[in-house]
Amino acid sequence: MNELKIGFGKTLHGFGFQEALDRVTQALAAEGFGVLTEIDVQATLKKKLDVDFKQYRILGACNPSLAHQALVAAPHVGLLLPCNVVVQELAEGEVEVMIADPRAMFSLVREPSLEAVVTEAEQRLRRALDSLE
Repeated sequence: MNELKIGFGKTLHGFGFQEALDRVTQALAAEGFGVLTEIDVQATLKKKLDVDFKQYRILGACNPSLAHQALVAAPHVGLLLPCNVVVQELAEGEVEVMIADPRAMFSLVREPSLEAVVTEAEQRLRRALDSLE
């Protein structure tokens, strides 16, 4: 598993980019997260800057129940939503999936009532990631 201060992830081997992207979306759905936004960085950079870039998507994942709980506890937490998931092609048959760590994001908001929501979101996102074997 790949760990960063702001996120966690893993590298998938033996999958094409689209298959990995589909698996990530399904894994998130199994944990109650829908994908609200999808930014195709490769297409955007080509269109706006005429730059070639690897396949790279940013998914905005949201679990409505957890988002609602967080927003009730701290309305300004919407600035940190949704949870970002990056899927990027590293090489042929090698795709990295990185998920923004809710604990790191919410450390910016000092609201003790968010602890349970943060813990549950982190557990669900880690289970989704673990299921990508």
